[in-house]
Amino acid sequence: MGFTEKQEALVKESWKVMKQNIPEHSLRFFTLILEMAPAVKNMFPFLKDSDEIPQNNPKLKTHALIVFKMTCDSAIQLREKGQVVLRDVPLKHLGSVHLEKGVVDSHFEVVKEALLGTIKEAVGESWSDEMGGAWGEAYDQLAATIKTQMEEEAAQSQLSSN
Repeated sequence: MGFTEKQEALVKESWKVMKQNIPEHSLRFFTLILEMAPAVKNMFPFLKDSDEIPQNNPKLKTHALIVFKMTCDSAIQLREKGQVVLRDVPLKHLGSVHLEKGVVDSHFEVVKEALLGTIKEAVGESWSDEMGGAWGEAYDQLAATIKTQMEEEAAQSQLSSN
C-alpha cells in the first residue's frame, strides 16, 4: 500500500504548524537527538566544539529545517510519485555525506524518534497515532533511500580503491 491521501494531509497539516516556529522546533529536535545519543554530536560540525546546544546557532536551525522539510517533501512525493524524490538535495549527495559521517542504522532510529517527538510537541492536541504513522512512514522511506545511496557510494568507493 502506498502513501495515502490522508497520510499526506496529516503531514502537510502538521508541517504548517511546525513552520511557524522553526527555531524553537529545531532546537528541540537536536536536544532530543543529543539526549538519546550524545556521541553523535561530533557528526555535526556546527555542534562539535560546544558543550551544549547553542540556542542561536543558525547552522543548527538550517540543518533542522532541511531535515523537517525533506521529510515533509518526501511524504508529498511518496503520494504523488510513489517513491522518494527530492527537489533540493541530490540523493547521491545525501548518501555520500551520511557515509562520510559514519551514520549507521541506529542513528536513523534516533533521528526518527526525535523527529516524531518534536512534531508531537509542536502540534499538541492535533497529534494522533495516525499523524505519527504518516510522518514515520515518510521518514522510513526517506531513510531507506538514503541508506541505499550510502550502500551504492560504499560499493563505488571500494571499486575505486581496488
